[in-house]
Amino acid sequence: MQLEDYFDFLSPDDIRLKGTRVGIETILYEYIYQRKTAEDIHKLYSHLPLENIYATILYFLHNPEDITQYMSDWLNYCRESERQQLENPPDHVIRLLELKEKQALRRS
Repeated sequence: MQLEDYFDFLSPDDIRLKGTRVGIETILYEYIYQRKTAEDIHKLYSHLPLENIYATILYFLHNPEDITQYMSDWLNYCRESERQQLENPPDHVIRLLELKEKQALRRS
């Protein structure tokens, strides 16, 4: 079995664990930025086989430049999405924030 057999390459910025909706960024964020072991990650995502978690880490170790760029692009996308949502929250979020503010005023 080839390492790439563990992944579905949907696009250059969307690589998922084969047969799942889980992107490699989910596993690699825990491994790279949270410094979790494969076993720790498996405890968080117990529905994923430990072998697939190890395959994701190994894929990163075999392709550090490409995957570092992949992760950087993903983090930038997350930050930009968060910024846009804070600047232009959906109507339901605005209503929830208004309700929260009303409750806080009643308590004070």
